[in-house]
Amino acid sequence: MNTLRVGLIGAGGISHVHAAGWRELGAHVTVYSHDGAAALAAAYGFAVADDLDELLATVDVVDIVTSSRSHRELALAAIAAGKHVVCEKPLAATSEAAREIAEAAEEAGVQVFPAHVVRFFPEYARIKQQVDAGRIGAPAVLRFVRGGEAPRPGSWFFDEAAGGGIVLDQMIHDLDQALWLAGDVSQVYAVQSPPSVDGIVPPQVTAHVVLTHTGGALSHIQGTWGATGMAFRTSADIAGATGVLAIDSAIDTAVMVDLPASGQTDGYLPPAAHAESPYTTQLREFARAFAGGPEPRVSAADGIRAVLLAEAAAESIRTGRAIDVDLAAAAAVESVSVNA
Repeated sequence: MNTLRVGLIGAGGISHVHAAGWRELGAHVTVYSHDGAAALAAAYGFAVADDLDELLATVDVVDIVTSSRSHRELALAAIAAGKHVVCEKPLAATSEAAREIAEAAEEAGVQVFPAHVVRFFPEYARIKQQVDAGRIGAPAVLRFVRGGEAPRPGSWFFDEAAGGGIVLDQMIHDLDQALWLAGDVSQVYAVQSPPSVDGIVPPQVTAHVVLTHTGGALSHIQGTWGATGMAFRTSADIAGATGVLAIDSAIDTAVMVDLPASGQTDGYLPPAAHAESPYTTQLREFARAFAGGPEPRVSAADGIRAVLLAEAAAESIRTGRAIDVDLAAAAAVESVSVNA
């Protein structure tokens, strides 16, 4: 089989887990970034592209690990060049942009996968298998908690206009989990404390989102960006008529991910463990799909739906109202002509 040629765009903290994954999979990787490309390439033995056009001319797949607001422009450029795309969550900063990416890919005949890596954590994947097998009956109440040290102070993560904010950047993982485990959602209610000021999220913040699923289940999602040194922790509890499934990273350390010892990852990422990184597992599944294998467990439509929920949560936080949503209609992708 030919070696997969991957173009990695971005050299920030999250780039290292993607870089480690592609290296483990034996891909030939070229890096392009406004800052840090040479250092990242040197750390992993990759090549460097001087500009985006050079990158696109030499790769089969583009992996976007930049700030959320830039995802649309970069994904559309890659798609216009006929390249498959992996894009860090969220797929785009808005659901409109996410739909545009998916529709452009459909028209171009290439594949786009959002990197919703929590689906690839072994414990979350086993919960999904057990729910689908009917072990606890239909999910009735789901509770997800995710929290840890906040991102770097002053970074784009806190700027809601730049695609940041705790709901869109951090809690989107568990919004996606709720959809994966309990299905479509009809209503979203959310609160945030302290509130954002002029679109800037406070340096320490907690948000709560309640999802009403069309099947009758309720999902409660809590996210926290805490003080420096706050330990990263996640948990999930899914209750049905015949039992409860639960995981907690403080108890079962297998949910931790394997991070390179680069010293350049942000503190809000999970701590290291010795098991295979879910990021590597995720990229392997995407690579197989690009080579004509089975579809991965996450799709572009999933990426759109998660962003739609994050938008509804943001509207609820702003207005204090519960927001009705129709994800099936809003996330439907049609093949249309898109100008990149």
